[in-house]
Amino acid sequence: MNRRRFLRGTATIGAVGTVGTAGCLERLGFEEESAWANPPLVENRPDAVYLPASREEMATYGMAADGDYAAALSYTFPHRFWTVEATSDGKQLVEVDTDDSHHLMVTVWDRETHTVLPVDMRLEVLQDGSPVDAGVSSPWPMLSQRMGFHYGDNVRLPGEGEYTVRVRAGPVSLERTGAFEGRFESAGSLEIDFEYVRSDINGLSFETLDEDKWGSRDALSVMQHGEGSSGHDGDHGGGSDGHDGDLGPPPTGQGPPVADIPGESLGTERSGDAAITVFATDADRFTDDGSYLAICPRTPYNGIILPLTSLSVAVERDGDVVREGALAETLDGAFGHHYGLEIDELAAGDRVTVTVDSPPQVSRHDGYETAFFEFDDVTYTV
Repeated sequence: MNRRRFLRGTATIGAVGTVGTAGCLERLGFEEESAWANPPLVENRPDAVYLPASREEMATYGMAADGDYAAALSYTFPHRFWTVEATSDGKQLVEVDTDDSHHLMVTVWDRETHTVLPVDMRLEVLQDGSPVDAGVSSPWPMLSQRMGFHYGDNVRLPGEGEYTVRVRAGPVSLERTGAFEGRFESAGSLEIDFEYVRSDINGLSFETLDEDKWGSRDALSVMQHGEGSSGHDGDHGGGSDGHDGDLGPPPTGQGPPVADIPGESLGTERSGDAAITVFATDADRFTDDGSYLAICPRTPYNGIILPLTSLSVAVERDGDVVREGALAETLDGAFGHHYGLEIDELAAGDRVTVTVDSPPQVSRHDGYETAFFEFDDVTYTV
């Protein structure tokens, strides 16, 4: 069943669960609306990650590669999301516009480690080699329970047809260590061809969750690529260097499992509903003769990284602060995305306090828009 007809018709036909066959409501006399409709927004949402009212299918147009960069272009229905600004006290709702054709999503990752890359991103939509004003040039960094960390926006295409998305990704401005050292110092340029067919969007499946689960402290599972429909998921676009066939499925931004990260774990605490794990290591790539603190804030349930966050740390020994400072956002082959600081060697009994100075500057889809704003300091003991 298509999402717009479903949403228009539920007021008449009552509660519906999983739906999948496009066009099934035409037989009931429902007309296609010219505007997209949003699914229900859960009332009385907690200040935490929660289950939204619905689950939507998404599909992939194609993938491309340029040097160490890889990118995938995916799509789903246009839908609302919330932006977060560094100078704002909260978030701003972005509603669906009647001219939006669909929601385009770009995932960029490292071909060597298969790690999602937080990068500077520019996007251009072309048709017959000429730029098209699709209403998107700098897609938002985003968190989605299904897509994980990605870049996306609602777009407005002038009509059905063949298009090319040109992605300029990078350079990576984060600190880079281990497998990332000396890499991603220049930008990559990637192009993905796709055909926009309106029925492909209408044909994506839409599922409402049981209403008694709406708003519960949980999250949808991340998408397993290959779930997409309409014949596009897994198709490859033209890679910039012609080697897109070995890219594998796009990653979702999940960090390495905590149990697999080397070093001494000081534990995991929850603040702002983020799961914040602290590690201490003396690995040579981080420090010559001291210790290195690696702080990994992630979403609960799915372990998605929380980039573009400002954190600081204070180390207290025998009642005195012996080291404090801002943490550097870092990519490392073993630790993945984290925030780190080199310090003097830690001693047993030291207390490490982590402060979130500003929340993740990433847009959020339903289920994440109320979390990761109000943080209390968290303390760990060596």
